[in-house]
Amino acid sequence: MSEVRQPAPGAGLFRAFWRWHFYASFLVIPVVLILAVTGLIYLFRFQLEPVLHADVMKVEQPAGLVAQPYEAQLGAVRQALPDATVVSMTEPSGPDRSTVFSVSTPAGSRDVFVDPYEGKVLGSLDPDTTLSGAAILLHGELLAGRWGDYVIEIAACWAIVMALTGYYLFFRGRVARARRRAAGAAGAVLRSRHGRTGAVLGAGLLFLIVSGLPWTGFWGAKTQELATQQGTSFWSQDPGALSNPTSTLDESLPHSHTVPWGLGKTEVPRSNPADRTKSIATVDTAVEVGVRNALRRPMTIALPADDEGVFSAIGYAFDDPGKERTLHVDQYGGRVVSTYGYSDYPALAKVVAQGIALHEGRRLGTVNFWLTTVFCLGVVFMSVSGPLMWWRRRPKGKSLGAPRGRLPLRATPALAVLVVALALFLPLFGITLVAALVLDQLLLSRVPKLRTWFNVAR
Repeated sequence: MSEVRQPAPGAGLFRAFWRWHFYASFLVIPVVLILAVTGLIYLFRFQLEPVLHADVMKVEQPAGLVAQPYEAQLGAVRQALPDATVVSMTEPSGPDRSTVFSVSTPAGSRDVFVDPYEGKVLGSLDPDTTLSGAAILLHGELLAGRWGDYVIEIAACWAIVMALTGYYLFFRGRVARARRRAAGAAGAVLRSRHGRTGAVLGAGLLFLIVSGLPWTGFWGAKTQELATQQGTSFWSQDPGALSNPTSTLDESLPHSHTVPWGLGKTEVPRSNPADRTKSIATVDTAVEVGVRNALRRPMTIALPADDEGVFSAIGYAFDDPGKERTLHVDQYGGRVVSTYGYSDYPALAKVVAQGIALHEGRRLGTVNFWLTTVFCLGVVFMSVSGPLMWWRRRPKGKSLGAPRGRLPLRATPALAVLVVALALFLPLFGITLVAALVLDQLLLSRVPKLRTWFNVAR
């Protein structure tokens, strides 16, 4: 009489995790693939855009010629576009780059490029239609507004499930994978590479998800509300901001002109029109004040919107959020109305600012840049190798080929606590999880054809 084989300890959990890993991939893979590709484009934006738009972004410095005052360049923009409102000016990032003026027109915002030596307008671009601009919009909301943002947030939540279940599958199944490789089984090498790559990328994926959550329209907005109620914030709250004539910094500038994360929600103070009898400050005044106060360059100068506005000199410390500062300069006399920077941020805003810099691949210089590049390429590989493994092992009959298994929540209280905690911490995950469980119980497990197709355990 043959001996009945007992299932190996943890086998039920292994197959249940495999099933959730499998089904989560249907939502997660398309989204993370888009995020990885658009993230790469954004990461290389400073290399790509000058090549794609060299006619307006690159200039040659004539021998013996120095750059004209920014006020003169501003005049050239206003003369070329008399119906536009100039919102800001960004200094050239190098001697071979143009000055960039952001303008608002009835048709929308545009970036106007000026040769700093000749003082002539080279042309303009819609920041939303450039390669990196489109990548930003796709990366943030899938070009679908609020609902696209929700889809990304849901996919990010389920990506956490994929990462956690993936680690369990990697360590729990390492013996079986080694056995399949030794036997030369079809697909064994790809499966091992998928697992090893995922084991390396998993921690980075979890970090990117967590550091990206403050951007989200649901979790980020709700958590910011809770933080505000506790007297803190994801962003800075500038006590020197006396009023808000031109909107907050991040709303008054298009996305092509980056505002430090922590300063994005600061209000803009006022100038006093009664002081107009004093000397009138200019863009060059604001730049000079920024230089005297050791702001990081190239600076972006937000122009006054009206007689009560100020020049806001933004020192965006690209690779070190700890050095980012903004000075608000009175347009009458050029005195500093207020200054605010990283040292003034709430503790939570400091943490978020550092996380965002790491997320964007700029905090640790070249090391961060190339690690993020390799990570994005690794995500692309995982997004391709996962479906390829399924395609090779898919059944030929009327079945999707999903692993069969149920989470043993009753037998594993710690797992139940983890699932509930994750659902409470990430509400959109909790909502979609409940929806999936209800669908499984009320439809998939009760309709024979669907039960067979989705391989539902009875």
